Amino acid sequence: MFAGKRTSSTLPIPDNSSIKTPIRSIGFLHPSLRKLSLPLLSLPATRSFRSLSFSIRSPSPISILSQSLDRGMDGVESDKKLFTRLRLWEFPDRYVFENADGVADSYLSISRADGSMELIGDLPQCATGQSPKVRTVYGLIGVQRILVGSYLLVIAQRECVGSYLGHAIYKVSRLEILPCNLALKSTDAAKKKMETEFSMLLNAAEGTSGLYFSYDINLTLCAQRLHDLGDESKKLPLWRQADPRFLWNSYMLEPLIDNNLDPYLLPVIQGSFQNFQAAVRRDIINVTLIARRCTRRTGTRMWRRGADSDGYVANFVETEQIVQWNGFSASFVQVRGSIPLLWEQIVDLTYKPSFELVKAEEAPRVAERHFLDLSRKYGSVLAVDLVNKHGSEGRLGEKFANAMQNLGNDNIRYVQFDFHRICGHIHFERLSLLYEQIEEYLKNHGYFLLNEKGEKVKEQTGVVRTNCIDCLDRTNVTQSMVGRKMLESQLHQIRIFGADETIGSHPDFDASFKILWANHGDEISIQYSGTPALKGDFVRYGKRTVQGILNDGWNALARYYYNNFADGTKQDAMDLLQGHYIVSVNRDMAFPAQPKGLEAFASFRLAMVLVLAGLLFAFMSLRQARHDFRYLFFPFFWASLSLGLAAFVRANGRIFTNRPRLFRSRHWH
Repeated sequence: MFAGKRTSSTLPIPDNSSIKTPIRSIGFLHPSLRKLSLPLLSLPATRSFRSLSFSIRSPSPISILSQSLDRGMDGVESDKKLFTRLRLWEFPDRYVFENADGVADSYLSISRADGSMELIGDLPQCATGQSPKVRTVYGLIGVQRILVGSYLLVIAQRECVGSYLGHAIYKVSRLEILPCNLALKSTDAAKKKMETEFSMLLNAAEGTSGLYFSYDINLTLCAQRLHDLGDESKKLPLWRQADPRFLWNSYMLEPLIDNNLDPYLLPVIQGSFQNFQAAVRRDIINVTLIARRCTRRTGTRMWRRGADSDGYVANFVETEQIVQWNGFSASFVQVRGSIPLLWEQIVDLTYKPSFELVKAEEAPRVAERHFLDLSRKYGSVLAVDLVNKHGSEGRLGEKFANAMQNLGNDNIRYVQFDFHRICGHIHFERLSLLYEQIEEYLKNHGYFLLNEKGEKVKEQTGVVRTNCIDCLDRTNVTQSMVGRKMLESQLHQIRIFGADETIGSHPDFDASFKILWANHGDEISIQYSGTPALKGDFVRYGKRTVQGILNDGWNALARYYYNNFADGTKQDAMDLLQGHYIVSVNRDMAFPAQPKGLEAFASFRLAMVLVLAGLLFAFMSLRQARHDFRYLFFPFFWASLSLGLAAFVRANGRIFTNRPRLFRSRHWH
């Protein structure tokens, strides 16, 4: 069912497809994860979903979901219980993990020399006068192997942010890395240097945001998928039920899987989790919003654009909106993702770098592969393209539109909506024009609905896929509009709302719904761009505000800084954690992509200091020239030197930016 193996494989596609090219994912899955694909998510070969997921943050108090949903989802939790609290014993030569929730019949011992692990029956004895450090952690995310040592990622702090289908959901508040690299002391200098450079990338991983988990339920699957799980699948450990696309720690779990440590195998997703409760007359409504970020082409805003040759796109996020009331439960899923062509936007110190299409002749094939995969997972697909029709965005959008026209698949539709031309910067209410174009599709393909007995009344048979350039700001405004319309439809269906009632008829409900989507958009944006979403004031308040416009300006500047001077290192850390780059003794004993030539000495900070110093000397010389014209040469000299250096930096901007070193751009020279 799921694509994305470490070795080459062929993606299952409909019989009427002509694609025969082998597909290779940039993600890596443990062999055990590959085995779970087909039997777990077996759905009827109809228009219903083939696969769903995504995650979200919730600052609101815990909301306990309706009991009927629990009845409808009875048995989705695994029979193999996970340890919810671990006592960590730090001995000089090993880390020992003990189940802190009950009497431990065994302990997990991990060597601090090389990360090797085993189950032991008793705690090790300490030398006289020594005692180990003891503390509580809340889960073992996984193990990152480098060259000589290994590094454990543990949940040092957690926060309960709500519940999903009646089960507690936690957010990782603090991630901690425990080094198991004492063997470095006896290794040679070359390996030691390489290990040190890679381990420094892991320090960036400690700041990873938007990580969520549950000890009891599979967060990688949406409500419809969970409901349709087979009885045998429900008995499997959570990691074996997981959709590999959304399992953030898939690669890091491999050493634990190899050692059959099921009680320690905690699935983690990245995304967002938001929820709220609101009163509609005497009825209490629970609304939850979950986002699940795909790991296949994960990365930062400028260093992961478009698709790869397999059709996996950057910033692919699945958002599920769930409403519960008095036993009824309804779920609606939509997705976002970068334009599925081979294109890049390499930072070069300009505010808006140019778009570069790679292998334009491959565009139809890549787009077809992407949408066939979506169709296999979700059924019918409606692609809503929000990019500008003119300028550089327009040229990219035209290539996308042409590729869509060549698909020739009645199950896939394409709608182009020039968001900036129609809505401008303040008239977002004009999104109603877009809704008029897609309303019939939404009604035809519906949403997932359980009645008060937990019986399936309706299922969602198609998905709306929205994109702009970043798939952040315009996309979030649009998705919140679609989510609002579908929530109103669901509340009419279960007779909470009368015929003419809308969410706007209930001010408190309306305000909570706007905050729900605004927080969702901010968290997804921070993970991809480093800043909250732009245009968030409209989502949050229903109108543009002066403060919102000022915040957008500040966030735009912050994005410029992160894109040019920070995201390269962050991208390397992501690729290392996800297993997209595996450190091996078979590789050259040097950190990849070492700067050469002028690039090795290029420093934007130093260049700016020299430019400013030259201008300062020019100003000082000009003041002195007022008294002696013989000094007129010096102001011109210093000014010319400064301007010449500034022009050189501008012309060679790419070498002055912080670029990834593990992977080179497809267009880099």
